[in-house]
Formats: sequence, structure tokens, C-alpha cells
Amino acid sequence: MTDAKKPKSQKLGSNATKFSRRGFLKASAVASIAMPYIIPEGVLAQGGRPGANDRISIGNIGIGGRGTDLLNAANGSRDTQVVALCDVDANHLADAAKKVKGNPFTSKDYRDILERNDVDAVMIGAPDHWHGLMTVNACQAGKDVYSEKPTCRTIHEGQQMIKASQRYGRVVQIGAQGRSHPFGRATAEFIRNGQLGRVNQVEVWHAVNYTGGTLQQKTPPPELDWDLWLGPAAWRPYNPDIVHFNFRWVMDLGGGFIRDRGNHILSIVSWCMNADNIGPVSVEATGQRTFGIPWDVPTTMDVKWEFKNPDWTLTWSQPGARYKFPGSADIDWGAKFYGDRDNLIFLGGDSGQDVEMKVKQYQTPADGIHVYRSTDHFQNWVDCIRSRQKPVMNVEIGHRVVSLAIIANISYILGRKLQWDATKQEFIGDAEANRWLNPPYRGSWRI
Repeated sequence: MTDAKKPKSQKLGSNATKFSRRGFLKASAVASIAMPYIIPEGVLAQGGRPGANDRISIGNIGIGGRGTDLLNAANGSRDTQVVALCDVDANHLADAAKKVKGNPFTSKDYRDILERNDVDAVMIGAPDHWHGLMTVNACQAGKDVYSEKPTCRTIHEGQQMIKASQRYGRVVQIGAQGRSHPFGRATAEFIRNGQLGRVNQVEVWHAVNYTGGTLQQKTPPPELDWDLWLGPAAWRPYNPDIVHFNFRWVMDLGGGFIRDRGNHILSIVSWCMNADNIGPVSVEATGQRTFGIPWDVPTTMDVKWEFKNPDWTLTWSQPGARYKFPGSADIDWGAKFYGDRDNLIFLGGDSGQDVEMKVKQYQTPADGIHVYRSTDHFQNWVDCIRSRQKPVMNVEIGHRVVSLAIIANISYILGRKLQWDATKQEFIGDAEANRWLNPPYRGSWRI
């Protein structure tokens, strides 16, 4: 650990209650009373909102894989400075520290980062099973949050994240960057302004989940704190085939592509269908998996959600049809919208977005429906930290989007169609299914 005696300046997060590690474990349940989202001026340290020229001090939590991209964004911006780094893998931590100017504070325990008053905001690139708890604890500590997708792994986690962001007045951006891409925004405005007529079906397709890995038990490498890597997740012996990137193929850690990268395309669909504040009335999922390996998510998967008022259906298929259009980019993920006047193909994936020319040529009328405009996902978060407004992919929307994947996985596990109450966020008349909405945390971990 470096820079252990660095003075703790009073900045954005100074109004937070100071939590010890033990305090986080004992007191991390969030009160159910929601507070106003906009923070009154004067609550922030130094007399209110940060000035236009003030740099926001960032703590990066989880800096392997996607976390490295988040670190590079914070490290390369004139608006931010990286002052603290956290990773349970000492090799990741050492590599990241070399990229940061100055002498950043480092620790393998994220709670050490949250205790520091010189950290204004955190970027969470830890594995998916950590997103919910880390975000809640960061809000409690007075830090604004950029968390990678998926927002959470359970319905309960998402609910607690929303309560925490509201109670503590925190800006929380979820890393589903498609809402900051011009094609995503243009498609949403094209559809919501009636260019397809009434859309009654949306078909989404995605690459299949990975298959492989081996059942093995090994001693964790000396650079990795295995117990802290697992955190709130159920205990299991160390297996190199389920750590780092491969956690995605374990149901209670990553939940497969539908709960991971599915957030990107499902976010666009929700935006286009004006469904951010609603949910389906039913879900039915089927799939096939390879047994005898540690990766327990289905390799292939088909899901159908039904929506009411207005009535439309959403389907997810792995691998699916993989539609293309003339001149389209080579992108394997996408959605096809079926309207009563016209249809539309939208493509989205790691390599970017693409959409049919009719959307690119469309100009939204001045008196038409205009959606949130963000041209850079990271910068949108930074700007909202200064303005105290909601970002384009705020935690409320992020929770609604990932809820589609969460309830689909539950339907797959139970092997039956489920009826869903989107207002209460619970299954109707199914106690067994509802138990999956808030599975227990391990040991002393609480949210």
C-alpha cells in the first residue's frame, strides 16, 4: 500500500458519514425513505457545486479488463484526476499504479477507498457480483458512482441501489454506453416519433454464451485475495476458469451474455419503446447448457417477454437471426423492430452501432419527441457530478433494463413461464420464484 499518510482534503464527498470496514459490514442496509435527488447547493464541500475548473478526484475500484478502460478514461480527462486505486489482484493494482501520475493511494479493499475524503467519486469495474454492494456503500460514503453494467445481479440489489442514490443524493451512471451513441439516440427518436407506426414486436439476437472451462480446485495465486474476490457471492473453491473475464459464465456471478452485454441492446430497445418506467407482465425462457463444467449459464437461450398497455412482445435469441441490411457494419448483436407501417434493423455490439439509412437521414421535428442527448458517456457523468442532474443511464433506468435479464434467468432456472408485477417488482403467485429476487449474501456481507 502506498501513500498511506496522504492528507485527507475536504472536497465533494466530505459530507458523508465516515464508515469503518466493520461499519460497512454491519450497517450497509439502506433506509427505504427516498430523499430528493437534486442536492441543495451548500451540501457539497467548499460551498457547493465544484467549479468549472475544479478537477474531480476519482477512485477506481476493479482495474482489470473493463476496469482498465474506466481507469484510462478517468486518467486521460482534464476534468478528473485519479487519486486512489483498488483491486484484489496485486498484479492488476501494480500495473494500474504505473499508469497514474503522482502517488495514488492503493488498497485491495474497496472500503479503504470509500473512507478517504480526498476521493470525490468512484468508478466500479469489479466483477458483476460486486456492482450492487459497492454502489450502495459508495453512496453511503458520499461518493458519486460510475458503475459498469450490469447494474446489479438481483432485483433486491437494484432496489437498494436506487434507494441509496436517492437518500444520499448521489449521481450514479451505469456503463451501458449505447445511450451516448448518436445512432442509439437517433433510433429512439425515429421510433418514438411514429416512423414505424405502432410497434408490436421487437426481436433481439446475440452471440451464444461461451462453453468450456474445467472443474478443478487449486490454491489461489499469491497475488489474489480469493475470499475478497468472492465477497458477497456464495463460497466456492478457487478455480482459475471462473475468475476475471470468465465469471460471466457462472449464473450467480455474471449471469451470461443476457445479464452482461445484453444490457447494451436491451437498453436501446427500452429507450426506443419508451419502456424505461414500465416492465413486462410475463417472461418465459428456455435454453441448453453443457453439463459437467463450472460454467452453468445456458449456451443457447430464447426468451419472450410480454408487455401490456401498449401491447407488444420482446424476444431474445442466442444465436438468433443476425439480420443485416445493405452496407451494414459487421456487428453480431442487434434488434429488429416490427411496426404496422414499417420495420427497422438496429445493430449494436463491441465494435459500435449501426442502423438503416432511413434513421440516419431522419430529422426530428422541432416539436417532435426529443430524448436525452449525451455524446460521451463518461463526460455525461462528469457533467452531472457538477450540475447534480441525472445522467443519461441513471441507476433507475439501469435497474429496469437489467431486470429483464434477471427475471429471464429465473424463468430459465425454474423451467416455466412466470407472471411479473412490474410495479411491485415481484412474481405473481409464485413464492419459489420470488425467493430468487433476493438470494442471501455470504457471511457478514449485507446490502
